[in-house]
Amino acid sequence: MGAAQSDALVIRNSRISGNFCILTLEHGKIAHAALPGQFMMVRVNDASQPLLRRPFGIHRVKGDDITLLYEVCGPGTEILSQRKSGERLDVIGPLGNGFPWRAAQAAGRRPILVAGGMGVAPLVFLAQKIVQSPQSRAHRKPLVLLGVKTKKHVLCEKEFKTLGCHVDVSTDDGSCGYKGYVSEFLKQKLSAMDRGLLTIYACGPRPMLKEITRIALALKMPAYLSLEEHMACGFGACLGCAVSTHQGYKRVCKDGPVFGAEEIIWE
Repeated sequence: MGAAQSDALVIRNSRISGNFCILTLEHGKIAHAALPGQFMMVRVNDASQPLLRRPFGIHRVKGDDITLLYEVCGPGTEILSQRKSGERLDVIGPLGNGFPWRAAQAAGRRPILVAGGMGVAPLVFLAQKIVQSPQSRAHRKPLVLLGVKTKKHVLCEKEFKTLGCHVDVSTDDGSCGYKGYVSEFLKQKLSAMDRGLLTIYACGPRPMLKEITRIALALKMPAYLSLEEHMACGFGACLGCAVSTHQGYKRVCKDGPVFGAEEIIWE
C-alpha cells in the first residue's frame, strides 16, 4: 500500500517525562502497512500556522493503533501536545524506506540497535518486529545501546526489556551506565563480540551517525542508519532534505530515511 492521507483518531496524548510525549492514533490502513524505520507527517492543527506538517518516526504499532514518541521543542510540537483524546489529526503515512532487517535475521546475524537521544523513537518498532518474527531466537535478541545526556533523558528502557532485549545505557555525564558517547560505548562492546555475526541499526544525531559509520566501515560490518533531517513535504517534492551520497544527492524522506552506512558522504 502507498502512503495515505486522511484523519486519524487521537486515542492517547500525554507527557511521559519532562518534555517527552506519547501520541497514540487509530488508523488501521497505516498501522497494517507500516514498516520499522518509516515515518508519518502530522498536521498539528487546522489553522494556517504552523504551515508545515511535522515528521515523526513510527514508534510502535499494535493492531490499528500507531504510537509516536515526540519531544516538545517548538510551537508545532507544543500545539500537538495539547490535542486531546477523541480529536482527529490529518496525517500522511507510512512514508519513506525502513530498516532492511529480514535478510540479516535470516542469516542469523544479531542486531545491535544504537539510539542517540530521540533517535530511540523508531528503534522500538524495529525491536518489536525482530522479536516477534518466527525466525527470532533467544540468543539473537537485539542488544540495545541507549545514549543520552543524563539519566533523566533515558527513554524506552522498559519497553525494550519487555520485548526481551538486552539494554545498556551510556550518559554523557556518567549519571547512568557507561560514561561517554554511545558511539564510544559501541566500539567497546564490539571489541568483545564476534563482529562477523552482527548488524548495526542506528538513529540519532549526525555526529553520532558519522562516528558509527567510521566504526562500521573500519570493521567491515553492515550498518543501517536512520537520518534525522528537517522535512517540509515528506515525499520528495521540495528537495529540502537532500543529503550527499556516493550515488549523488538523495532525499531523506523519499530515498531514506534509512541508508546503508557506506552510502553517506559525511561533511
